[in-house]
Amino acid sequence: MKMTAIEQKDALEGCRLPVRFQTTEEWREAEILSKKETGSIVKYYIHYVDFNKRLDEWVEEGRMNFDRLEQPKKDVKTPIKDSKAPGSRPGSPDRDMLNGGIPKQKSIVGRKRKFPNIEVQDTDSRDGSETETPQVPTAPRQTGSMVVHHDDIVTRMKNIELVEIGKYRIKPWYFSPYPQDLTQVEVVYICEFCLKYVKSRKCLQRHLTKCPLKHPPGNEIYRKGSYSFFEIDGRKNKSYAQNLCLLAKLFLDHKTLYYDTDPFLFYVMCESDNKGFHIVGYFSKEKESTEDYNVACILTLPPHQKKGFGKLLIEFSYQLSKFEGKTGSPEKPLSDLGLLSYRSYWSQTVLEILMSLKHNEAGDQPLITISEISEVTSIKKEDVISTLQHLNLINYYKGQYIITLSKEQIESQNKAMLKRKERIDPKCLHWQPKDWSKRGKW
Repeated sequence: MKMTAIEQKDALEGCRLPVRFQTTEEWREAEILSKKETGSIVKYYIHYVDFNKRLDEWVEEGRMNFDRLEQPKKDVKTPIKDSKAPGSRPGSPDRDMLNGGIPKQKSIVGRKRKFPNIEVQDTDSRDGSETETPQVPTAPRQTGSMVVHHDDIVTRMKNIELVEIGKYRIKPWYFSPYPQDLTQVEVVYICEFCLKYVKSRKCLQRHLTKCPLKHPPGNEIYRKGSYSFFEIDGRKNKSYAQNLCLLAKLFLDHKTLYYDTDPFLFYVMCESDNKGFHIVGYFSKEKESTEDYNVACILTLPPHQKKGFGKLLIEFSYQLSKFEGKTGSPEKPLSDLGLLSYRSYWSQTVLEILMSLKHNEAGDQPLITISEISEVTSIKKEDVISTLQHLNLINYYKGQYIITLSKEQIESQNKAMLKRKERIDPKCLHWQPKDWSKRGKW
């Protein structure tokens, strides 16, 4: 029995149909996740199949081909949120959902971290002051990873329309569990110094008259030119750390917030001018990592992407590892953009080492081992090997493995290094590693 167009539009659970891209005019298969009605206008929240979720959007019926609507498979059922409230957007999940949605009786061995409880700030505060310190769970952490993925209907949909931080207004890519009332406003305003969030420009202006910060809290451990790095202890500066995680979650899909920030250090990169220190990006790392991770989360804010800051953040993380006398690796899995950045950094760093090798006095070919490359760069052996394989540099010749560089690779490397105008200068880093294992509670 064939369904009518009206019946098709009402039976939308996980349905797929062609949707026209707004920019390219191409038709792509998409899955319907939600529906809303604003007066006579009906919009559908869709996810483009096989595309990153940051491209998900609300579309009107004119861009959808309902003649080719496909019903969902019986074994795969996607719940749908049908909201008829004007301009409605998915709200933040309830408290149980924030706690991971994992029944307590189930074992969590081998699973990733879940959400502990947290009290959110009052976004309608008249004086713009900070609220009391969030509650921190007393239960021990089960793993050393921040990675977890809850792909339910709420977290699959963007819940914040726009955020304004400093002079930039940014469209979020993903869901972030901001308070429910913020999901109903057009723009969320964020103080670029303390990262407090409010729901109106007037509230932000009132807050700025009282905000004591002109830079991130914590210690400035690096400065060269107009760029600085601040080290923030997640235990000493909980409010800032949690606000930073909420902001970062808008642009990171593969990570889920862990509100107990005590076990983490945050390294915030800023660009300074006469008004203060403006956040560019950050990365976090565990104070104690059993798997030698030197980065848990890493993000360059969208207005500052494609400017080389991602590699600068990565280079800084490895510089810290050098000071610690360790090799390190980022926590897995990496996002698609994160993998591209790391792959590029690893490739350029390894090629830089190989191209610096010289022939000895006898004219013999230079020799270097994987371990030596790892020791010089602080990049883990596994990442060095995967990079050499990715570049297709390892060859088997006369009973041994050799590394060969083509002219094209050398030329490409030289061009790439010319574009990296900013590099981390170890002389400008004033920092001493701490042995957190000897501290009672970090």
